[in-house]
Amino acid sequence: MLKQRKRYFEIVNYIVSAIMFMLFSYFLLPRVISPQNTGYFYLLEFALLMFFLICSSSITKAASAKMENRVLKREETRYLQLFIDSLRFCYTLEDFYEIIETILEEKADCSVLYMDSEKEYVLYNSPNRLTNDKEVLRKLMNNFPATWPEGFDFVGDKLGITSQYKKARGFVISHEKFHFFVLCRYTRLFDTGIYDQLVEEFYRFRKRTQTIASLSEIAGLSKEWEQLAETQRLFLPEVMPDTKRLKIAAYFRPLVNVSGDYYTALPIDEHKTLLMLGDVSGKGLPAALIMGLVMNTVKIIEDKEDLIGIVRAIDKAIKGMKLQDKYTVLFISVVDTQKMTIRYVNASMSDPLIVTRAPDGYTIKPLSSNCGVVGIIDIDDIRIDEQRLFRDDLILFASDGVSEVMNDEGIELGDTDLYTDTIKNSAAKQPQEFIDDIVHLIFDYKGNNKLHDDITMMVTKVVS
Repeated sequence: MLKQRKRYFEIVNYIVSAIMFMLFSYFLLPRVISPQNTGYFYLLEFALLMFFLICSSSITKAASAKMENRVLKREETRYLQLFIDSLRFCYTLEDFYEIIETILEEKADCSVLYMDSEKEYVLYNSPNRLTNDKEVLRKLMNNFPATWPEGFDFVGDKLGITSQYKKARGFVISHEKFHFFVLCRYTRLFDTGIYDQLVEEFYRFRKRTQTIASLSEIAGLSKEWEQLAETQRLFLPEVMPDTKRLKIAAYFRPLVNVSGDYYTALPIDEHKTLLMLGDVSGKGLPAALIMGLVMNTVKIIEDKEDLIGIVRAIDKAIKGMKLQDKYTVLFISVVDTQKMTIRYVNASMSDPLIVTRAPDGYTIKPLSSNCGVVGIIDIDDIRIDEQRLFRDDLILFASDGVSEVMNDEGIELGDTDLYTDTIKNSAAKQPQEFIDDIVHLIFDYKGNNKLHDDITMMVTKVVS
């Protein structure tokens, strides 16, 4: 529906533009009187053509955005859009059931059924509505068995499949033998372009809940911590992205099998890359859950240049878990190799820095904190700071497990000249070689002492 409207408008717009171009060309442009004026005439003709093409393209783009906003946000489809937006931040079945009730039932007047079709077990059923009728439930279970293929289908008046959305009584999303039915008397008014978004977000929600359930179940078995660690590592990038003007390497060593440290590098476009490293308070399962929550929140947010929006989304997600005294410190940034800048929010991380070449050697520029911890207190103000980058600059993000390593005398590594000298002396090396030098320093410095925290580093180098 929305695509058709856009297509029809585009065709009409270009037809009108073509007619206007011909009229303007005929009545306003000077006629060719002599061969000497031919070049001048064609130049004016070309300029007029380009003017109408640019105007037509701009009008089409503006009208498309307006139609999309009106269809997806102001008409009936806005209910599904609101549901999708809320589903992005659902991490438990309780969250899922809450937005079903408040959005699909109360606002959109829909009847919802969510069930495990293989076990024929109803997980959620709208009370006192159509899906609560035993005959309706029987028909849906018979017409959409556990063997039903994954994807999206319309449900007809007789509660079987229908291929005509104008006659649809609702729709069903099938995923891994789970069925999510939404029955609504005005289904035909929903724009069909919204369903792909809904299916994708529903799949993501299912994957999130399965991962969290897996973490909780494994953690309950005290002898299975290694499995929990393997599950947690799935959240971390297996390999660092190969970007055009950045070289990136990372190091991750949890103190025990599970960790609250996390990092990621996500290319945004040809020139921009999101870089993040953080540390969750505490250890064990709660820290691992928050770590996975943060990583997933960043992954699903579409506008990865909106650093303030990302930090606020992480803050909301952590608070929504209602785990006492759990929060995270983090450093999140966007490196732009075209503008040669790094924009960042430092939420109380102590060690991020830039190592840059100077006439008398390398100097260290700290990337100071400009935001409080995330997930436990109200964040009133989040500031984005920006630093200039130069070719061969090296950016170091590290959890406090690096700088707080102690020697036999109880002196922390981060307080020594040895640490800063090693950073400066290794700054000319490639990121992985730099990390190797720091790791060797850590284990040489601690001697026979035990480590007391996770060690996580991410190093980025700007190359030509």
